[in-house]
Amino acid sequence: MSSRTTTWDPVVSSPGWFAFGLLLRPLQLGLAFPSALYLAAMTIFLFRPPDLDLYHADRIALGVLVFFVALRSLALRERIPFVAGVSLPMLGLVVLAVLRALREPFDSQTWSLVASKFVVPFVLLHLAILVFRGTSAHRHFEIFVILALAYLVFTAVAFLADARSLIFPQFILDESLGIHADRARGPFLQAVANGMSLNILGILAIALAQKHRRVVLLLWLVLPLAVLATMTRAVWISFAVSTVALGFRVGERRLRHACLGLAIAGLLVSLTVGLGNSSLTNALRDRTAERGPVEARMAVYDAAWGMFQERPLTGWTAGGMYSELARRMQGYHLRSFYVHNTYLSLLIEFGIPGLALYGILFFNLFRLGRTGTGADESPPIFALRKAWPILLCVYLFNALFVDMAYQFVTGLMFTVAGMLCSSEEAPS
Repeated sequence: MSSRTTTWDPVVSSPGWFAFGLLLRPLQLGLAFPSALYLAAMTIFLFRPPDLDLYHADRIALGVLVFFVALRSLALRERIPFVAGVSLPMLGLVVLAVLRALREPFDSQTWSLVASKFVVPFVLLHLAILVFRGTSAHRHFEIFVILALAYLVFTAVAFLADARSLIFPQFILDESLGIHADRARGPFLQAVANGMSLNILGILAIALAQKHRRVVLLLWLVLPLAVLATMTRAVWISFAVSTVALGFRVGERRLRHACLGLAIAGLLVSLTVGLGNSSLTNALRDRTAERGPVEARMAVYDAAWGMFQERPLTGWTAGGMYSELARRMQGYHLRSFYVHNTYLSLLIEFGIPGLALYGILFFNLFRLGRTGTGADESPPIFALRKAWPILLCVYLFNALFVDMAYQFVTGLMFTVAGMLCSSEEAPS
């Protein structure tokens, strides 16, 4: 009795199977390199500000990312990540935001804000727990942070030097989009968001950099110019304080060298501005002494506080919130009426329950900076955990001056939170 051996070579080498294999190649790459797919989505978030409609490219990127990570988790039989102290308050904010949006007829802008402020951070936190669990994924994130920081620094310095032709993409210079067209606002079209991103990315670069320390040091030497170009006092204050705090908190030799270089660079910048270009000097002096924006912002805060006092528990509907705010600001001729304060915005939108959930969330996020001994963690994650409270303080301080509806900024913060949670859950 003879045995028969089945061979698949003719089948595999056929044109049909070859074409089928090519079609499956993106699926294979997406499952093999989820961190690269994750960071590609973050790049799309970077270039998709709230004021620019890019055919919902960010939603498509998020959907693709969720599909591949979910498929990979099913194949590896991973459990769904859940960190009670962080997941529950975030889920509560998502539910409040969705219920508020459902109270009125469908409006694409309302649902876009719900996604940007609540749904996207919630999803990215849990995806980051699944994606950033190994050395390779951490290295990919480190490279992404350095490249994003280099781009934002270059764009801000080019704006400061009036080299407009070097700024990409060109919608950054479009005065009809966003606000702060006279400042270095980057792809966010908002100077505070751009300055906050520069600050956060700078801290992350210092904490994560292992093989690219010289590049990070060079970026930190130029960083004061980029922060200066935002012409935003809140950004200047948070950057100065966080730099000093970072030196004390991390206390490593390379960080002390970076802070020393940063101090020298800041001194040189001050001398250059003071002795050089008089127009830049006058612009900085005018910006420092400017009172108009402060008075308008205080008037917005006063009107918003009055709205909160009228509905302290239920909040205002999505459609009535901005129209009511504009009605109370009749003496001010502004392009748009926004609260420009995350905490007041939460009080107006959801009342006291919304702000309470937000407070619980960030209380538990702060705990990630002191959880664990670091003995079984990689050096970048250990340094990142030590820098984490400073990152949160930068975020919360700047939230006093802007409503956090920027997907890249919130996504970056909750990606780091997911990395810290993943490090705690990862098996030794």
